[in-house]
Amino acid sequence: MRLKSIKRHIILLVLSLPLLSGIRAQDDYNLEVDKIVAVVADEIILRSQLEEEYLQFARSGQPIKKNSKCVIFEDLLYKKLLLDQAAIDSVVAGEDQIQSELDRRVSYFVEQIGSVEKLEEFYGKSIVEIKEEFHDLIEEQMLIQQMQGQITAGSEVSPKEVKKFFNSIPSDSLPFINSEVVVSHIVKEPNVNQEEKDLVELRLNGIRDRILKGEDFGTLAYLYSEDPGSAKKNGELGFLSRGQLVPEFARVVFSLELGQTSEVFETEYGFHIAQLIERRGQQVNARHILLKPKVNTQDMQKARKELDSLRNYITSNDTIRFEDMALKESDDETTRMNGGKLINPITGTTTFEFDEVSRVDPTLFYVLDKMKPGEISNPVIYQKMDGSQAYRLVYLISVTEPHKASLEKDYQKITSAARAEKEKEIVSDWIRKKIRTTYIRIDSEFEACEFQHDWYK
Repeated sequence: MRLKSIKRHIILLVLSLPLLSGIRAQDDYNLEVDKIVAVVADEIILRSQLEEEYLQFARSGQPIKKNSKCVIFEDLLYKKLLLDQAAIDSVVAGEDQIQSELDRRVSYFVEQIGSVEKLEEFYGKSIVEIKEEFHDLIEEQMLIQQMQGQITAGSEVSPKEVKKFFNSIPSDSLPFINSEVVVSHIVKEPNVNQEEKDLVELRLNGIRDRILKGEDFGTLAYLYSEDPGSAKKNGELGFLSRGQLVPEFARVVFSLELGQTSEVFETEYGFHIAQLIERRGQQVNARHILLKPKVNTQDMQKARKELDSLRNYITSNDTIRFEDMALKESDDETTRMNGGKLINPITGTTTFEFDEVSRVDPTLFYVLDKMKPGEISNPVIYQKMDGSQAYRLVYLISVTEPHKASLEKDYQKITSAARAEKEKEIVSDWIRKKIRTTYIRIDSEFEACEFQHDWYK
């Protein structure tokens, strides 16, 4: 398998939703030798798509059973039914929603790999280009999500149903609930001192002067740009619309004439110079050189001292709440409006199993391991998603003891399980009805599969 294909598969594995992990893998296969293994209305399933799903299943660490491929195949059939219904009902995924979901998933993957630069270097493309490549895939997944949501709408469970569901579980089959934590933080990013900014701007102006005197922009971008995604391509970004660029960058690039090199300008990523290569309608293709001011030790220590003073202020005033200070003081925009509460990327909730913390944020795990509920840590180093460093205060809001599930302690979890069971019944009923009115053809090699539904009807 080609290296490009391997990288795409790894990224897709992380970007895909747990329940919607379908991958359009036909781009990495020769369609002349690929095979259609199922037709669902106007949708098709290729062998390559099934094999890709199976490969991801194996990589996920779940046990592979004799019928695993049949289960995965049936899940693909179900998704194709949903896409067909979405087309019938004229369901669409808004572009803003697609971009927001792309941002969320890419941010999660950046967190896993370490930084934006590492992701771009690993993939050989800029973040913008990565998002473009997976745009249609995300759109399809969102359509599936929306249809699934419409089918299960109104599936809320009453307290009586929750109790009935819990009582139906044999006592010796009740799950064991691990220790869980809820954590909040206040982040203080170090401000780069003006002297460092002036030096970077001076250096970039020197590079610009060399370009104006005749040196090749692309060569200098390859040599000096600190944007790994575009530097390898001589700074070229590819065709982008105004909305795909940060406002400061878009403002400059869209004002340039063909071949013109901009003045030095600043964005949240650092200092740039840009050159317009081509304009095509509402899109432009440009190249740029990025230099990033470096945070020095003094900048970091200043941020640490600010947090140390803030911690003393909170702990010495009984009326001051940590969440209020997070809203007022934290530089982490993703958690600030939530009172600083960390969101579990695996579940989307503010609750972490203690062991999950070690996988999501190992540094945080070691901080929490020494804390008691209600305590605020001293300022500790925080590795941000883009690879840069800051300081943060960590507040351990609560910790639960490991225990066997009970209605009193775990009502929300049991409610979720009861709702999931009810949704499963609703979906099964919908599939049975939808199969009767949909053209479906399945390759004979799957006749031995023991499906949950009679797809051959």
